Amino acid sequence: MGNTGNKLKEKQFLFLDRDGVINVHRPNDYVKNIDEFEFLPGVSEALAILSKRFNRIIIVTNQRGVSKGKLNEETLHAIHEFMLSGIKEHGGHIDAIYYCTALHEDHPCRKPNGGMALQAKQDFPEIDFSQSIMAGDSKSDIEFGKQLGMTTVLIKKESPAYASLADFAYPSLIDFALSVENE
Repeated sequence: MGNTGNKLKEKQFLFLDRDGVINVHRPNDYVKNIDEFEFLPGVSEALAILSKRFNRIIIVTNQRGVSKGKLNEETLHAIHEFMLSGIKEHGGHIDAIYYCTALHEDHPCRKPNGGMALQAKQDFPEIDFSQSIMAGDSKSDIEFGKQLGMTTVLIKKESPAYASLADFAYPSLIDFALSVENE
């Protein structure tokens, strides 16, 4: 999206969605085991770049597949450990992962509601939402960031109807990372 100006340059904290940003999104399905988890192209490099740039990187992800019985929390933890290991292996770092297994859209922890971000702030008191970026591929990710006062970045190849809600848009996490790195 061209020149990002100071709106991204001065931000210190990065919140990321998981499915569709870090790993391949499985339409109408869930990542139910490690074998189904597949990093998107360029993500390892992107997270290595972003880890040098941001004070904290937090993953916030809706995972209602657990409540639907598609996988259990132990398997979800194993998937996250696998993901973190792959990120670390390439020089990246994630400070924490927050997930919400609630089925109901109005649950406080389910994006676009801010419960996961509020938990992150409780765990990392230095987080300032006005100094944060939320990067995700869905409307609920952008709404999540907006309601908390974050700068929002849509990570999606296509330009859906809700793209105009985001402050910035990039086709992939690596495109976003390279833009931030080159500021």
